[in-house]
Amino acid sequence: MELGLNGKSAIVTGGSRGIGAAIAKALGRAGAMVAVNYLKSTGLAEAIAGGIASSGGDAFAIKADVTDKGEVDAMIAETIKRFGKVDILVNNAAIGFPMKPFMDHSWEEAEAKLTGEMKGIFFTTQAAARDMIKRKHGRIIHISSGLSRCASENFFTHAAAKAAMDSGARVMAKELGPMGITVNVIGPGLIPTDATAGFPKEMFDFIANSTPLKRIGSPDDIAGAVTFLASDLARFVTGQYIHVNGGTFMP
Repeated sequence: MELGLNGKSAIVTGGSRGIGAAIAKALGRAGAMVAVNYLKSTGLAEAIAGGIASSGGDAFAIKADVTDKGEVDAMIAETIKRFGKVDILVNNAAIGFPMKPFMDHSWEEAEAKLTGEMKGIFFTTQAAARDMIKRKHGRIIHISSGLSRCASENFFTHAAAKAAMDSGARVMAKELGPMGITVNVIGPGLIPTDATAGFPKEMFDFIANSTPLKRIGSPDDIAGAVTFLASDLARFVTGQYIHVNGGTFMP
């Protein structure tokens, strides 16, 4: 089945590890040219880009702090220089947060997560969309969290920040739709990555047993959904929040 990604240009933020790495590799396999963004993991990002290239694709690693407008603008400019355009933007970069009860938070901790998350999609989306608007075509995909829709203790800042992402995406979809740009959100369930490595085994077992498919998800499960939304198959899908959690949470 033709996905329509051959010759398309993609940027995956936070693309060096976990879900981001799986997304970058999946888009590369589907024929897209991929800019693998990273902040600190130079070697990992270069390995992801190198793997795509060695399989016959086109990719490069690029360092940029997505909360810094100047670095984001430079990343977009370099991608356009190398690939000629930006067709697909996947906002996946992780912003750290404290896991603790709401009453134990300081405002500074909450503010850091909220502003970091919003800057991370604000700067990248504006910069990429400027190029997409010129060609009346684009795919923007935000990686949110199921916790923005299904509350869990100790995740106040994460849930609040991702909920802001979800709501903002609907406005982006309304405003950018007439320019041929779709904007969608994916809400992953619990995925084993470096970010969740410290979670207790009991949590993974509980989620697996609560899921109709009787397993937790993998980064490749999220990458598959992203590839669909980036493809021509999803050309009439926009403004949507798609749960990718194996049925753990059914709204």
